[in-house]
Amino acid sequence: MRLTSYTNYSLRILMYCALHRDRLVTIPEVATAFDISRAHLLKSARHLGQLGYLHTVRGRNGGIELARPPERIPVGEAIRALEDTGDFVECFNPERNQCRIAGTCKLTGLLKRGLEGFYRELDGSTLADLVSDEAALRDRLALVEVA
Repeated sequence: MRLTSYTNYSLRILMYCALHRDRLVTIPEVATAFDISRAHLLKSARHLGQLGYLHTVRGRNGGIELARPPERIPVGEAIRALEDTGDFVECFNPERNQCRIAGTCKLTGLLKRGLEGFYRELDGSTLADLVSDEAALRDRLALVEVA
């Protein structure tokens, strides 16, 4: 399994905002910190706002901030909202399944249990857990505090 770049970038936005709960942050600031395209981050931030993870403020002094405390953002929930968690493999969808061994093959059940375990593990952590070592993260990102 592999997360999309879109989900990865979205999680980085959330983490960055969690590190700066005291102020609005800007997309250019996040782009610089992670060396990611502003265009990609803008799309992710807009979607995170629609999903209720970010509050966006337009205008000259605008920016983004978390819409809820990081302790109330489970990682698994965020990833499910961002990723297409539908048909991991063809046999997960009985309407489109063309596999000749469906119903006999044990791979379907194994993969379903694996995915459930994956998300169960992610559900046990929150955004706050991801940024619990704030000093090290700030140092690694070479964050320059905005006055």
